[in-house]
Amino acid sequence: MTRAARLLDLIQVLRQHRRPVTGQSLADQLGVSIRTLYRDIATLQAQGAHIEGEPGLGYVLRPGFMLPPLMFSEDEIEALVLGSRWVADRGDSRLAEAARIALSKIAAVLPADLRDDLDASALLVGPGWVEPDAIDLGIIRKAIRAERKLGITYRNESGAQSERVIWPFALGFFDRVRIVVAWCELRRGYRNFRADRIIDWTESVERYPRRRQVLLKEWRETELRAAKMKRNADTAII
Repeated sequence: MTRAARLLDLIQVLRQHRRPVTGQSLADQLGVSIRTLYRDIATLQAQGAHIEGEPGLGYVLRPGFMLPPLMFSEDEIEALVLGSRWVADRGDSRLAEAARIALSKIAAVLPADLRDDLDASALLVGPGWVEPDAIDLGIIRKAIRAERKLGITYRNESGAQSERVIWPFALGFFDRVRIVVAWCELRRGYRNFRADRIIDWTESVERYPRRRQVLLKEWRETELRAAKMKRNADTAII
């Protein structure tokens, strides 16, 4: 392994840890001596990497550092291209444009041979059709990022309308619809709302009282319990 590749691997390992990790643990993961690990950390710090810590206490990488040039394997490039093409075709207009811009930025810093692989990727996204959304999904994503409540007028499958105040914390993209996952104050529980059935909305400056990560974790646990109960019921019928 070249030294440049080893430094890149060290950056990737550090990114996986939100809390300080010992030098010996890093050295073991990379398969190098502790002295080599200390030299590599000093090199990265000299290049501007925000690595904090010291021997005996551990190290943590603060956000904001990218080691150029970006290096990807062929599989990683294909994953990036396929994912970006899917978002460009299925995402809302701003998200689609962001995917195209992001891919062009990655291409700009890739070595020439890898840039050719990116341009020549043979993985294509098939044509799809999505129910047109009445609401701008950018508003939903903004509310999710800011953890703010959203007032909506929702039309259900039978056409009945209701006024809701929701706490949006996730947005699901499917081939035909987009789903807003939220806590509903009216139903006092987690609900999924089709974006194409949100016919009116009011942005709020009021933050919802629980963190988005907490809501997402609790919702996932709720979904798992519901799926388990359904499996048990199906087994009982059999």
